Amino acid sequence: MSAELERRVLGYWTPDRMLRAAHPAPAERRVMSRQSSGALYAGAGTVSRSTGKVFFTLGGRDQICSGSTVRSANRDVVVTAGHCVKDGTGAWAENWIFVPGYQDGGGPYGGFTARRMFVSGRWSHRADDNFDVAMVALAPADGRHVTDAVGAPRIVFGWRRERRVHVFGYPAVGRYDGERLAYCAGRTRRDPHSSAGGQGLACDMTRGASGGPWLTRFDSATGTGLLVSISSFKYAGDSRTMYAPRFGLIARRLYLRAQRA
Repeated sequence: MSAELERRVLGYWTPDRMLRAAHPAPAERRVMSRQSSGALYAGAGTVSRSTGKVFFTLGGRDQICSGSTVRSANRDVVVTAGHCVKDGTGAWAENWIFVPGYQDGGGPYGGFTARRMFVSGRWSHRADDNFDVAMVALAPADGRHVTDAVGAPRIVFGWRRERRVHVFGYPAVGRYDGERLAYCAGRTRRDPHSSAGGQGLACDMTRGASGGPWLTRFDSATGTGLLVSISSFKYAGDSRTMYAPRFGLIARRLYLRAQRA
């Protein structure tokens, strides 16, 4: 991304435009519920900085998602949902920025623009929710790499069995307004409709939480954990459960490409 384009994208996202950005309008399988069992996150530590809000334009609409930094060789990688960077088989997002530590209209670390965005062919050509993941290489902001500024959890691949997780994001429907970090916590269960090892968690976070991190071995004192997946979708007939894709070989390849970018 050229310096001129980076300035244009950062200038596009005024505080007023951020507040007016809509949550994504996903396909039926990714309909988020309006239930209210999640909670705002009152803790601090790394997760309160490394989790952020994603802003982008897709289909002519300004939209929002969630995302998280991850440790990487170039110190520039963020993970989010595939539908937060590309509309399945459709267009790529434009005006894409990540605002770590977002709260009440902005973030203390500023915004980081996307240099390159990566999704798998299974998402880009088939819109397969089992592979609804994206890795984004960010441009440094004022010479700062994003993970130097806010920290990052370690990403792990090959998650197969049920385990306890903490899930974070910026839901923006129902009782949530997308202005503060929220979370759910509990033990996962296997996605009964997935042949690719996806997992579900009882969680009523709503639209806007897509792309937020799933952390296992979470330490509430430090706000640290291992990132094993991201929030992806809810089934239309199962509005109380959030589902996440399994991070396997394809997700690892995306991560390696992003950290080499």
